[in-house]
Amino acid sequence: MRRGAIAVLLSVTAVASLSAQWLDQPTPGIPRTPEGKPILTAPAPHLADGRPDLSGLWRLGVPIGVGANITAGLAPSDIQPWAAALSRKRLEDFGKDDPEITGCLPGGPRHITRPGLAKIIHTPTLLAILYEDLSYRQIFLDGRRLPADPNPSFMGYSVGRWEGDTLVVESAGFNDRTWLDMAGHPHSEALRMTERYRRRDVGHLELQVTFDDPRVYAKPWTVAGEGTLAADTDLIEYVCAENEKDRAHLVGRTEDERRVTVAPAVLATYVGVYEVRAGARNADTARTVFTVSLEDGQLFLDFGGHGHVPMIPLSQTMFSPRWLGTYEFIPSADGVVHQMLVHSAEEVLVAARRR
Repeated sequence: MRRGAIAVLLSVTAVASLSAQWLDQPTPGIPRTPEGKPILTAPAPHLADGRPDLSGLWRLGVPIGVGANITAGLAPSDIQPWAAALSRKRLEDFGKDDPEITGCLPGGPRHITRPGLAKIIHTPTLLAILYEDLSYRQIFLDGRRLPADPNPSFMGYSVGRWEGDTLVVESAGFNDRTWLDMAGHPHSEALRMTERYRRRDVGHLELQVTFDDPRVYAKPWTVAGEGTLAADTDLIEYVCAENEKDRAHLVGRTEDERRVTVAPAVLATYVGVYEVRAGARNADTARTVFTVSLEDGQLFLDFGGHGHVPMIPLSQTMFSPRWLGTYEFIPSADGVVHQMLVHSAEEVLVAARRR
């Protein structure tokens, strides 16, 4: 089992019928138009103590490209050589040992940044975040400090404080068994994360996340994300049920694929900016821009200006950054590449070369 299967391996097991999960239940307490549509730009709500109320079901996280490589803003010299080598190995194996996706373990820091649904329940002394995979976080707002010598855990320990209308969350005490991103960047138990949440209006959250792990990375760095209110629906529980037993069948690249080498002159013909043509089934995907670059004999892929993930060769024309499928360059009769095919589990998209 390899690349395509690994990308869709995460088993989703619904434990109740869709009709029983309130997916069409109107969200109470939000302003609406006369037609009943939520007014997402209305003023943000507040708790009884006057603080902004962050409660709601949110599509929350960093851009998908940032989640592919959370360290893209760092220079190579800022990453310990062993950590860079480990990330490269995990990419070349297509994440076959990913502790969350193939190991069915909690995602830890990756839960904080990756895009997805998160339900925030906000009280004056506690903010809880619930995820569809049954993971959760508790952020204490009662003035306590982080534990001085915590027993390391998957989701860490979190406390929050207010700076004006921005909630600042400090988290620490993560164990080192999780990955920071889909590129497999590691972290140590010294990792500390700082999140900043600001509810701009009813429908929009601003998010900044700072990572600080001096044992692995030379300096802290910050990534930006956002949240959009997912009104009139609810979480759908899913359970990682089958992945662990299937893990033994994951091989990453085949032996033939591991022997593939692509000449730099050929790689150079793939460099460019590609855009999915209008009319794709997914309207959001139709606006996706992929930037392919070449550095020191290595192709990199950016998603909408984010990511910068190494593209692992599978053949002379087919490459994978592990996440979001595989990418095939299509040379014309004259050897010039005018398009790239984006293969996913659901469809094949045609990305035309802009330049």
